Amino acid sequence: MNYKHLLLAMLPGVACNAVAAEAAADSLSVLNLDEVVVVATRATDKTPVAFTNVTARELERVNTGIDLPYLLQATPSVITTSDAGTGIGYSSIRVRGTDGSRINVTANGIPVNDAESHNVYWVNMPDFTSSLRDIQIQRGAGTSTNGAGAFGASINMQTTNPAFKPYAQIDATYGMYNTNKETLRVGSGLLGGHWTVDARLSHIGTDGYIARASSELWSYFGQLGYYNGATSVKLVAFGGKERTYQAWDYASKEDMEEYGRRYNPCGEYTDSEGNTAYYPNQYDNYTQHHFQLLFNHRFNSQWALDLALHYTKGDGYYDQYKEGRSFIEYGLDDYVDASGETISESDLVRYKKMDNGFGGGVFSVRYVNGRVSAVVGGGANNYRGHHFGQVAWVRNYIGTIDPLQEYYRNVGEKLDANVYARANVDIVGGLSAYADLQYRHISYSITGVSDTYDWNIMAMQQLDIHRHFNFFNPKAGLDYRINNNMRAYASFAVAHREPTRDNFIDCSPDRLPKAERLNDYELGYQYASGIFNAGINLYYMDYKDQLVPTGQLSDTGNAVSENVDRSYRMGAELTLMVKPIKWFDWQFTATLSRNRVKDFVEYIYEDEWTNPITFERGDTPLAFSPDFTFHNSFNFNVSGFDASLLSRYVSKQYMTNTGNEEAVLDPYFVTDLHLGYTFQRLAGIKEMRIGAIVYNLFNEEYENNGYAGAGYYKGDDGEPIIYRYAGYAAQAPIHFAATLSLKF
Repeated sequence: MNYKHLLLAMLPGVACNAVAAEAAADSLSVLNLDEVVVVATRATDKTPVAFTNVTARELERVNTGIDLPYLLQATPSVITTSDAGTGIGYSSIRVRGTDGSRINVTANGIPVNDAESHNVYWVNMPDFTSSLRDIQIQRGAGTSTNGAGAFGASINMQTTNPAFKPYAQIDATYGMYNTNKETLRVGSGLLGGHWTVDARLSHIGTDGYIARASSELWSYFGQLGYYNGATSVKLVAFGGKERTYQAWDYASKEDMEEYGRRYNPCGEYTDSEGNTAYYPNQYDNYTQHHFQLLFNHRFNSQWALDLALHYTKGDGYYDQYKEGRSFIEYGLDDYVDASGETISESDLVRYKKMDNGFGGGVFSVRYVNGRVSAVVGGGANNYRGHHFGQVAWVRNYIGTIDPLQEYYRNVGEKLDANVYARANVDIVGGLSAYADLQYRHISYSITGVSDTYDWNIMAMQQLDIHRHFNFFNPKAGLDYRINNNMRAYASFAVAHREPTRDNFIDCSPDRLPKAERLNDYELGYQYASGIFNAGINLYYMDYKDQLVPTGQLSDTGNAVSENVDRSYRMGAELTLMVKPIKWFDWQFTATLSRNRVKDFVEYIYEDEWTNPITFERGDTPLAFSPDFTFHNSFNFNVSGFDASLLSRYVSKQYMTNTGNEEAVLDPYFVTDLHLGYTFQRLAGIKEMRIGAIVYNLFNEEYENNGYAGAGYYKGDDGEPIIYRYAGYAAQAPIHFAATLSLKF
């Protein structure tokens, strides 16, 4: 079911300027009010950056519960992954080869990325798509925004507009692997000339393609709106609760051959009788609530003010069975069994928990007057996260265990503040200039004890990290409207990114990670007419001190991402749409790229632990960065019937930065078929749509994610013999789903 969103993302993704104009017109259709805050961080058809808008109508057509990244996989340079193999549960998105920790994500201009990992865990936001008005994806450094630095892209989500007429809507999906989605949406319409209330409640469930990779997801959305002339206020609340069986360990090709492609090693252990068993509670459990207060006021036709306050509360844990663990790692004492033998290790169950809060405020002041449009904005956000672990059970333990004995605890605190000023100035004719200046300050600390035992000092790893970063991120460019059909642009942008929590914790004290820097060059051309749209965007992303895995280990044995001096991503993004007749269109996007680390040095350890040896590999491909991708869709819409045939291709991906052929994801080509019919005004129902989806129509056997590593042992002659290993995220073969939507 993970590919149905390909349909809708393909529909808008070709001519950014045309779609932006459509989105602008749509926003003016609601009492001539801008949505608060979010407009300050968005690109327009005069902003010289590469971007794509996906609108509410397109989102709704194929929203069947798949995680939001799968909605966007047909836009240029996007690839997606799924642990469970069906796009529900733990999924991720990459843009231009950059992973989710390098993609800035906001909702109504509010940061969504986790403050420490910089990732967005989409499983914590199930069915958020049902409450979105639109999404804008900016590729590259993009415009200045709030939150984490954009090193590959920005995803700017805007929640639904208030409805000024009462409505109700029910959506349902059921498909293979017991995949199901149920959504109820209601709205009050305009009350008393000023007030609106909108609400949504959703449930998503699946057994997953991978064995035991089930998900049980609940979510809600609600907004209270007040509108009075030039002033609007919205109180928005949304959240989710997830319970997902772990499937992130993946399987080797040898495991797949022996046990089948659905094999899941997570939770596997050997029971007391020597049989293979699976721990039934190997679940990830998390609850997250978001609260936003959004205020907008138009002083006159030139000036407008946006303010927002926000708070996000997250709380959860994952439950793990661990075999043969040393008691000393968990603060437990050795014991003597009945035979007099001293026992120092056993199987146990542990909980790894998080309890965090993130809050702050953002603002923008907008000015438009003739040839000049400008924005001054910024924000300040504070995060405090508690990380701690508990021992829940130990096999055959003799001695006292405190209930849920705690074996580590640390606290991460982060202050992230920024201010920016941006302006577009029409110079002459169709030529306009763009400038965007941002200053960002980060103060980050981690204190306490980590979850890693340091055998060098015979104690848990102590954490006492305090770092401050100050970044200046300038951007500038030119946009030239050649005529009503053609547009060209060029831009240069600087972006910085601070290291993540893992970068700090996993490193050795004598080589703390440095901040990364990106110089982003973009050059684009677009043509748009009634029946033909096309565009090309050329980019060169030059990185200084990018953090990448090199095979190095810290003193405690953790894999380390090291700053590499130079690396780059360069490519061409192509878009095409042809609509020769009213009821048919063809859409196509492709990216041809080259992604390299310069002068890469690989580290390989004996038995994956000690005595490292190094290899100079020269210029090597960046991991998970395919050289070629394309997305193709043929779309039909005739008298209520609609159909789309969607295909995507992703070329070979290396899973390490070494360029080693033993650690690759093979190319894959996958096609989905979407069918639907919409009935109007049927037996008191305003609209009813029934649909059917065939995923992976040609039954492609493929994997879209994985991991790889290496080690060595010494041969009889004392020379090192290198071995490599890898795990793969197998994806579902051909499978089906049916959908029903009722609007009242």
